Amino acid sequence: MRANMPAPLDLSKSKLSISDPRMNLRRSASHTGSTNYEKIPLSATSSRFSFNHLLFSSPPPSPSLPALIPPPRKSPIHPRPSRVFRFTFWFAFGALFFYFATFPFRSIFGVPKLNLPHLGKNDDFEMVGQDDLPDFPTPIVITDKSGKSKWTVSIPPSYDFPLSVKEYGDMCTKCREVAARVKDMRHRSQITDQNLLSNDAPADPYFIDVTEAQESGLLPEFATSQWPSKGQGRDGDLVGENKDSLVEKPVCQSSMTFVLETEDAGIGHSIMQLWTFYGLAQRQGRAFFIDDSRWAYGKYTDIFQPPPIPNCRPPPRHEMIPCPPRARHLVVTSETAKSLWAGSLSKPYADFRAKDEDGLRELFDLAHDGYRALFDLNKDDTQYVINRVKEVKTKALTGEVNPNDGLIVGVHIRHGDCHPLEYKYRGTYIPMEIIANRAQDIIEANYNNTGRDGADDKLAKKQSLIVMASDDPTVYDSEDFKGSMRAQEQIRLASKQETHKPATNKHVMHRFEDESFGWEGGFFAAMFWNLGLSSMSASNAATAKNMQLAPSAETLRLRGYIGRAYMMDLAVLASSSDAIVCTVSAMGCRLLAVMMGWESAMEAHNWVNVDGPYGWTGMSF
Repeated sequence: MRANMPAPLDLSKSKLSISDPRMNLRRSASHTGSTNYEKIPLSATSSRFSFNHLLFSSPPPSPSLPALIPPPRKSPIHPRPSRVFRFTFWFAFGALFFYFATFPFRSIFGVPKLNLPHLGKNDDFEMVGQDDLPDFPTPIVITDKSGKSKWTVSIPPSYDFPLSVKEYGDMCTKCREVAARVKDMRHRSQITDQNLLSNDAPADPYFIDVTEAQESGLLPEFATSQWPSKGQGRDGDLVGENKDSLVEKPVCQSSMTFVLETEDAGIGHSIMQLWTFYGLAQRQGRAFFIDDSRWAYGKYTDIFQPPPIPNCRPPPRHEMIPCPPRARHLVVTSETAKSLWAGSLSKPYADFRAKDEDGLRELFDLAHDGYRALFDLNKDDTQYVINRVKEVKTKALTGEVNPNDGLIVGVHIRHGDCHPLEYKYRGTYIPMEIIANRAQDIIEANYNNTGRDGADDKLAKKQSLIVMASDDPTVYDSEDFKGSMRAQEQIRLASKQETHKPATNKHVMHRFEDESFGWEGGFFAAMFWNLGLSSMSASNAATAKNMQLAPSAETLRLRGYIGRAYMMDLAVLASSSDAIVCTVSAMGCRLLAVMMGWESAMEAHNWVNVDGPYGWTGMSF
């Protein structure tokens, strides 16, 4: 065990010496005085050996000494922010100074300042300034020579007339925005909300008409080349305009042009708007024109005779604008009518928010004036209607031996895509039993105690009859209307049951034929737009892209038949019936009331609605 222990240290031996520990910290004079001290290995200054000199090529520089390598200079292409700010400020100041300094000279030389409203997302508008006329139709803000802001409507004469329905509708929306912006610029309060279509309505003091703007030099003349050129500038098809007349009439002082183009497949809404705005034009002393360039039913004169021709000619087409309502030459479409009449089911003429009988009568009279002036069917259909009315009234005669003749009750039934207003029938149709019973009740009540000796006039009841008109061919075969009479039989909407195909041999290959087409269920918009198309292409016919294409001649011919049948039905019912039963949800029902007149329809209660507790409403949008 002793052998494994280390030998004891013997301090008595003189050969061992212990050096002073301070000698390990002492630095050589030659080392401390050398300038290359950093390059000396660490072992020369320390008693402990380190491997750091093997890992680093040189020690880090002292933080108290300046860097041995000068910092790189910054590139001159990146100027200081203060210089950029000063340069931008002086450039903007100079541009504004130049703009305002040249403003009087630009106004003198006839270069008006234009502000254009552009439609963006969510129907928000942004006013964009420019010094030249736009190459598209839009309302603009102009500055006259006195420096005051006004607004007008710019339509390049090179544009084809009429514009699309959507373009006219967008312009009306922009007109309201521009008019409000100009009022803000002039620091004036808004005009109170009242009827802008009446003769007593205040005109917008900041609107300048196209003709006045051209005379003042704010807009270029029609014949100058300052207007932007885009298109050929077609004048459209105004019904009754005689362009080949040897005697040139003067231009109308004011006018209203009704464009028959609409996205609605039905003809009733267009006719109601046409009659109402004709009456409005007569109240305002405007000449009235009709454009049928893109009417879905073809030419206006294929159904009606030309309207009364005024003693003046229409103005240049770029002067016909859709807004404001007091413009000298106004264009009305299905979209602008919605804006002009404040967008409601119906608004009386005197006050659009009035619900009293006087306001309703005023609107009714406007439509009735249009009916009396414009409802004149073509010569063939007019003659047929006259003969048909005589035939219907002859069947109701009882002879000279009886004091009373039979009562003629007209019934108008609309199915298809028009559903009732009454809530419980909103998803379907008014039952035919209800309509038939109401017609029979009218006949019974009319002859109670009217016979000799105070008894019921049974002979007159027996001679009474029901005259029907419907868009659904199956209604005429209903048991509820058995024994009734069709309003007209010249043009009938066929059903599949009425189309008979000859028997063919099934074992022989035959040429493909389209499936028979019928109107069971009534008038539907999709069926209307598909008229004249084969079954292979009809599936895509009602798309928005295909609806913009010009219809073929065959399609217009078939659509014209539907329009003629519709108008002859109404003509026979209104001319022959003593009372009419219908549903107010159908536009044909409202048209029949207008054709009967206020005294007969409303005061005498000969116009009977079976679609809920609703009354006559006129136009609807």
